[in-house]
Order: sequence, then C-alpha cells, then structure tokens
Amino acid sequence: MGAVDSPQILLHMELAPIEQYVIDAVRERRKKLGISQEQLAHLLGYSEGFIANIETPRRSSKYNLRHINEISKVLKCSPRDLLPKEAL
Repeated sequence: MGAVDSPQILLHMELAPIEQYVIDAVRERRKKLGISQEQLAHLLGYSEGFIANIETPRRSSKYNLRHINEISKVLKCSPRDLLPKEAL
C-alpha cells in the first residue's frame, strides 16, 4: 500500500466524487420535499447537526450505505435515486 492509499491520508483528503454526488442528491431531494436538515436528522434518529455536518463542504463527513438506505425511506425514494447512473 503506497502513501496515497494510506487510510490516515485518506481521512484528510476531500470527498470522492461519488460521495459528493450522494450528498448533493440527498440535499436536492430533501429540499424538493421541504424537509430541513434538522427535520431529516430527527426523522433518522440522529443529532440535529448530523446532516449539516455532512452537507458542509469543509467537512469530510459522508453518508454510508446504511444512511443511504434509511434516508431513502424518509425521502420516499429508492436508494438508487441517490446514486449516479454511471460510475464516476
């Protein structure tokens, strides 16, 4: 494993395109449905700042597969709707 692949270095890098795509897709769907960051966090059972931490560009927080599945239930869509059609 080279230096670029080191987990410690990856923690300090910006988000991968797929991660940013999912964050943007959730934000767009959430806003379209008139759901605030705080409301979505509450519906998911997370702290009020959970969604804000992920949607803030300066943070490296991101959604995992479990989040995507639970968010899709709340936003009444398929998890596929939050993922790109093609690989990024």
